[in-house]
Amino acid sequence: MKRSQFIHIESFMSQFMKDSAHDIEHIYRVLYLALDIAKYEKDVNMDILISACLLHDIGRQKQFENPKLCHAKVGSEMAYAFCIENGYSQKDAAHIKECIASHRFRANQPPQSIEAKILFDADKIDVCGSVGIARTLFYNANISEPLYFVDDNRNILDGTHDDHPSFLHEYNYKLKHLYDKFYTKRAKQIAKERQAHAIAFYENILSEVIPTYENGKKLVAEILEDTHE
Repeated sequence: MKRSQFIHIESFMSQFMKDSAHDIEHIYRVLYLALDIAKYEKDVNMDILISACLLHDIGRQKQFENPKLCHAKVGSEMAYAFCIENGYSQKDAAHIKECIASHRFRANQPPQSIEAKILFDADKIDVCGSVGIARTLFYNANISEPLYFVDDNRNILDGTHDDHPSFLHEYNYKLKHLYDKFYTKRAKQIAKERQAHAIAFYENILSEVIPTYENGKKLVAEILEDTHE
């Protein structure tokens, strides 16, 4: 890929990156991880891979405006139109579209080509470890989801058996299950190196807030007086 083409794609992509959890630096982390993974794979079309990485989240803003939309599907169509308008062959534009359409964890559309699998893996690595925790917290804050929920007795719900949308629920529903979902050996290796940081963060939150609530409820009960009429 020529530098001028890379810069042109960057310029187009940057106008759509307004989500703090999926900002432009997320795009570059995914690109850099994808290039790392690609070194360990055979017959990777680097132009397809780079284009797909740079464009994979351009549909995010439309999904944010209308949560019923899938950013992967919308973004793949936007990317296809951009590629056709900018001289890509129909075959290459369709390939890039396929990569983007299949990169979402919840999309139920498994990636088929090696380029699509690399994009999927690179994007998922960025939800692993400390970076993944930070990004999830950013995203949850953007949509007003709390860190955790409590039951009617103010006991902490750890996210394992409740359906309340929170960080602890997202960790148990999605984040902790990512590590066996990769397609490439290199991605599995990178993700495994990050896994301990995510586990520690989740466990540390519980080890801090549960004792705080247990002790706090006792102190409140000791201080408050029951009124008998």
